[in-house]
Amino acid sequence: MLQATLKLCCGIAHDHLRRLPGLKITAVAAIQKDVRELVVRGSHRSPSKISHYIQRLMGKETAMCPEPDGDVSPSRFSSVDLSYITQGETALQRALSILQQHTSWQTETLLDAGAVSSTALPGLGKVFRAEVVLAVPVAQLHRELFERIEQMPQWNPTLSRVKVLQRVGTDTLVTHEVTAPSPGNLVGQRDFVSVRHRGRRETAIYLVGTATHIEPLPLQEGCIRAESRLSCIVLQPLAGDPGCTRLTWLLSMDLKGWIPASVINRVLPQSQADFIKHLRRHLSAATCP
Repeated sequence: MLQATLKLCCGIAHDHLRRLPGLKITAVAAIQKDVRELVVRGSHRSPSKISHYIQRLMGKETAMCPEPDGDVSPSRFSSVDLSYITQGETALQRALSILQQHTSWQTETLLDAGAVSSTALPGLGKVFRAEVVLAVPVAQLHRELFERIEQMPQWNPTLSRVKVLQRVGTDTLVTHEVTAPSPGNLVGQRDFVSVRHRGRRETAIYLVGTATHIEPLPLQEGCIRAESRLSCIVLQPLAGDPGCTRLTWLLSMDLKGWIPASVINRVLPQSQADFIKHLRRHLSAATCP
């Protein structure tokens, strides 16, 4: 199904098909659905193989799908666009695998109604997990953390800029984030180019992120380009109280530069604790009359 749909989308099969109004929209939606099902249903393909599979199907001649005729004018879905979707889906698969493992986690920092813990995992190194309960519904947190992502610096002083560089479909973003300069900061200013992807499983919403190198942004003056190996925020309604949300956040980063591991292992859990503190304060102010 995926191969046939992709050929239709990019006009490989028959030249006249590429001019049928609305065909590409339907095809791309089917591609996203099929890729998602490959990942979520426990496909035997590894994340790298899924990405390779998509690229192999695309072929050199499918670098850009033509716009359909008529009144419908969707965003272009290129081989790069599909790679972004694949990166997001494979990051989600990896996060789900971690969340389903019976891993021993060591407490790093205690939070108000929660904690930050850590463990070491193959391929990722040290992974930090923040767990907290927030007194707002899932839908409100979802809006703040995905739909209003560019407004984050307004309430999170550790960020100076968040920009959506590209939207691919409804569930995938390419973003550029720049941390705020801070006197005495042991790490220094960093920036990130990431794919962010949204997934849903039953009542939970998954917001995953991972570094991308497909169309890198030029290096920013005064910043070191760091990488998010994996970030996944899970939003679930609290059992018995749908007005509250259980937030679980997996985080693994490569901050680059000459930073001792001992410093990184202090900075990352503290950054999670600070983010949650600022988020809680913002949510509290937003709900005040």
